[in-house]
Amino acid sequence: MCGIVGYIGRREAAPLIVEGLKKLEYRGYDSFGVATIGGMGLEFDKHKGRISENDQSAIQLKGKIGIGHTRWATHGIPNDANAHPHLDCTGTIAVVHNGIIENYAELKRQLTARGHTFRSDTDTEVVVHLIEEEYAKKKDLLFAVQTIVPKLEGSYALLVISNNEERMIVARNASPLVIGIGDGETFAASDMTPILEHTERAMFLEDGDIATISWSEVAIYNQGILVTRPLELIDWSLEDVKKGGFAHFMLKEIYEQPQAFYNTIRAVTSETLPDFVHNPTSVTVVACGSSYHTGLIFKYLLEESCRVPVRLEFASEFKYYPPPIEGLVIGITQSGETADTLTALKQAKARNCKTLAVTNILGSSVSRLADATIFMRAGPEISVAATKSFIAQLAVLMQIVNNISGRKCSAMLLHAHQAIEEILLIDLTAAVSVCTGAKDIFYVGRGPFYPVALEGALKMKEISYIHAEGYAAGELKHGPFALLSPETPVIALCTPGDTYAVMISNIKEMKARGAPVIAVGNEGDSELPEIADIFIPIPGTTPFVQVLTSLVVLQLLAYYTAVALGRDVDKPRNLAKSVTVE
Repeated sequence: MCGIVGYIGRREAAPLIVEGLKKLEYRGYDSFGVATIGGMGLEFDKHKGRISENDQSAIQLKGKIGIGHTRWATHGIPNDANAHPHLDCTGTIAVVHNGIIENYAELKRQLTARGHTFRSDTDTEVVVHLIEEEYAKKKDLLFAVQTIVPKLEGSYALLVISNNEERMIVARNASPLVIGIGDGETFAASDMTPILEHTERAMFLEDGDIATISWSEVAIYNQGILVTRPLELIDWSLEDVKKGGFAHFMLKEIYEQPQAFYNTIRAVTSETLPDFVHNPTSVTVVACGSSYHTGLIFKYLLEESCRVPVRLEFASEFKYYPPPIEGLVIGITQSGETADTLTALKQAKARNCKTLAVTNILGSSVSRLADATIFMRAGPEISVAATKSFIAQLAVLMQIVNNISGRKCSAMLLHAHQAIEEILLIDLTAAVSVCTGAKDIFYVGRGPFYPVALEGALKMKEISYIHAEGYAAGELKHGPFALLSPETPVIALCTPGDTYAVMISNIKEMKARGAPVIAVGNEGDSELPEIADIFIPIPGTTPFVQVLTSLVVLQLLAYYTAVALGRDVDKPRNLAKSVTVE
């Protein structure tokens, strides 16, 4: 949930770390800090707020070894004291941390009793004081970190420096950490985005890894044993993580969806799918947030097309209320680091289920955990709100449905990106004007368009801050009708099919309660424009394509509404891109 960057090399560390942290602000942006080893010892600078708005003092820090952090608060409010890095009592050791130390309260009580002074309310500060104690026994930073990590319960990616040593120690457990190998310099970071400008060569650490990074080498240990991790070439380009002339990353990523869908469809074939996915007797999907919505769309499509039963579970509930499962379990996570999804897959493996991961990130934790992994071809997604990763997830899942059904949909899926391209040109001015004046919005649909409604409502609430709820259309009359009024718009997804007639009736019922209706339906529909206040036509003649195009409409509607309201679209309040804590 936080972003960390470390550097050791031939250049001044602080400017590189600051620029790297700016690229990681989608992981957290309520405070930031940098520490370097300079000529006068350990130098540090940290502040509440965004590094993109207040970086001048941090850039001035001297030294060619440093660590930095951009925060998404979990323990302690956003303020200068709770910002990382955290220092030990001597002011000579600094730590930045991504994750949660679950047993920090007990460790803090023990450390306080032994005379340590705490300056923050964070869980992270216990780490630096534990290191301080071990470093006092033996002036060896690697030894100190190796000694204290068994005492930590929870998740962590740690970067540690001391002004007594010319190296950086890094450690990982259940939080992502990548080491970038450049020309006479080495980087450590939460993911590749701050590294891409400097190198394409990377090593992904695994749980339990502790590495010492010096001027001349990177040595990785696991349980005290020297290990090697493969050096991989990352095929993302620097341009992938730039706005490219768009006002926001979100809009850029919406416009990248046709290519992301097409690339993923081309990459996921019957040959690349693992054998155990071809003929499952049952499927369980575990996911969170938008990924849960893709799983629900998958459930409708697979059960309708192939008659294979699909069970869908919130990964966040799975750990505490695990259902009886067997067969294939699919974990969907854009980042590959979603803590709840990783835990659910571990439980599935413990029950001897075959596990498949769907993710966007090479080297992510889920790709090492699952029996097999299908990588989306979305490229880096910077905006917190998922758009192109959502469409790429659907491409993977639709290809699985297509494969199990005997590849009846191959031609349609191969050309579906053209319909997505067409919908990008739609004019939503009238619909946006209705939404910007609303405090509450309902989204309704039936069948696979019910999860489309859920996703549309999620996008609206997370970036515009308008309260929005998605419902199966028939459920609105079981309570929510009480909230309908002329000030409560309803966005209705109504496409041809078995539910078309009943959706028309539902829309008329909503209109009778005074609610303005924005209807999304097939172009050429003659009835919907007559009964809806605003009609949005979409291309597509099959449910697969209609799902895709209606999703893009709702993404654009949320985006333009948020922009009209002056919201920070790419960095919505209280949210972060990668949820690596439970």
